[in-house]
Amino acid sequence: MTLFARKPTLYGSRVTLRPVGPEHADGLWGLVNDPETTRLTGSHGVTDRVAIDLWCRTRADQDDRLDLAICAVDNDAYVGEVVLNDLDAHNLSCNLRIALSGPRVYGRGYGTEAIRLVLDHAFATTDLHRIELEVFAFNDRAAHVYRKVGFVEEGVRRDALLWDGRWHDAVVMSVLAPDRPATGM
Repeated sequence: MTLFARKPTLYGSRVTLRPVGPEHADGLWGLVNDPETTRLTGSHGVTDRVAIDLWCRTRADQDDRLDLAICAVDNDAYVGEVVLNDLDAHNLSCNLRIALSGPRVYGRGYGTEAIRLVLDHAFATTDLHRIELEVFAFNDRAAHVYRKVGFVEEGVRRDALLWDGRWHDAVVMSVLAPDRPATGM
């Protein structure tokens, strides 16, 4: 099943979501090197620039995931990414992940609008029934946004992240197609 073969551009009032391509490598490089973003996403891995360039060049070829660059409407600057991945075609479900490019872009509504746009697109154009995610318990800002756009808490993965010598829980959340109005939330 190739639910994500088509790579759309989605338009909002604050952001435009564009298929990730080579032109987004600089933005993604900045994102993966932002200490606050890596903490909020629990990203321990070290990535080199060559790997980022290759990653951005190959996203269009992936029909089992949708990688979209979040670009600010006012200047088209890269401010993050939103991704539908881990597709389970048999159960019509996938994972959502989002990362913004650090504190300079937090609090502007970019993430909220990006999530709404991608959820509306996914539920309107595919047979997906469920979209899930995990958020670390210390990330109150993200959890608030997820609830606001329709995600419901399902449970907790205890001590799922070891960060700076401390354990942190991961909260599991999901949104189901029947729970979303036809025009989005």
